[in-house]
Amino acid sequence: MTTVAARPRRAIWVSLAAVMAVVGPGLLAGLSDDDPAGITTYSVLGARYGYQLLWILLAATGALIAFHLLGARMGIVTRQGLAGLVRQRYGVRPASFAMTALVVANVGTTVAEFAGIAAGFELFGVSRYVSVPFAAALVSLLVLRGRFHSIEKVLFALCVVFLAYIVAGILAEPDWGAALHGLVVPTMPLKTDALVIATATVGTTLAPWGLAFIQSYAVDKRLTTDDLRFVRIDVITGSVLTGVIGFFVVIACAATLHTTGITISDASDAARALEPLAGAFASQLFAIGLIGAALLAALILPLSTAYSVSEFLGREAALDDDFDESPVFYATFGVIMTVGAALVLIPGAPLVPILVLSQVVNAVLLVPLLAFMVGVARDPALMGEHAIGNRAAAGYLTITALITVCVATMGVLLVS
Repeated sequence: MTTVAARPRRAIWVSLAAVMAVVGPGLLAGLSDDDPAGITTYSVLGARYGYQLLWILLAATGALIAFHLLGARMGIVTRQGLAGLVRQRYGVRPASFAMTALVVANVGTTVAEFAGIAAGFELFGVSRYVSVPFAAALVSLLVLRGRFHSIEKVLFALCVVFLAYIVAGILAEPDWGAALHGLVVPTMPLKTDALVIATATVGTTLAPWGLAFIQSYAVDKRLTTDDLRFVRIDVITGSVLTGVIGFFVVIACAATLHTTGITISDASDAARALEPLAGAFASQLFAIGLIGAALLAALILPLSTAYSVSEFLGREAALDDDFDESPVFYATFGVIMTVGAALVLIPGAPLVPILVLSQVVNAVLLVPLLAFMVGVARDPALMGEHAIGNRAAAGYLTITALITVCVATMGVLLVS
């Protein structure tokens, strides 16, 4: 006979099993935002401004939670990805603009992922002409030959590598009091560079391709509206972990590079500079984190693009489909993967301009994409009883307006 005390324990285990069954979209979409472009942004933030702008990261994490929750909800309720919904709600022309910008930005950001793989392995003495083709072949083989659940397990395994940044941050012996102050007390230097890095922090945390991925992945995972309350836990956990990883990257660089006046331009510079300041182990952990983050994003970014292109063309695709069933999906994945890896291997390729352009396109694309999401989420014809109300819409639009002001101000300052 079941005792009364045993019932709550059984309920806890049942709920835990339900959460574990839906884990994936929020965790992977969140942590993949901590890609080489993100790690570089956080490293520069800490190296240049110490702990002062940590509050920007906190605000960006809040926005990430809000819109990733919205994206997952939209995918589960409508059984469609973001590109398909934008086309259905707003027509072909706006969807074509969003799709073109997304593909251009994703190609550039995929270059950043492979550049991160190259830089990370070069810190261990491995040439990019070995590491990049090997990584591209490995990722492509996994997607082409693997099934949904096997690919998901590999993605989860790659997430573990982010622990390296937490350890590296602790080894740097930061000023925890100053870090807490920077996290909760908003201050902003009146400099163009400070506004640019602040906007970049928002853009790299709340990336357009992450918004597209979380929605399409929730559809591919075949989640239902009964899973929504458990998906909420998955999304919040993934988003918070994204912010936590960013926090430790910032404080690692603030405690070492900022205090000694060392300037950097990318995450590999940070890894090299950490060695004499925080020890070889911290430097190696930073490099390992860079490689793992790059591999995770190098898998997810082309997937996000492939999902979006297929949805835009009205050809829903899934990882369990064979090539004959979803040729557009796999062809898009292959093209993005090949172009991204090849550009990194071209001697003298203008990688920095490519990366800068992709991040600019990301920032510009983010504003209309967020507005599209709110419009779809408010539409009862698409969302039914799960459509958001006026109060929730006002909250989402307020976040969108604040991001718009940041992007517009940055654009004016960069042009002038």
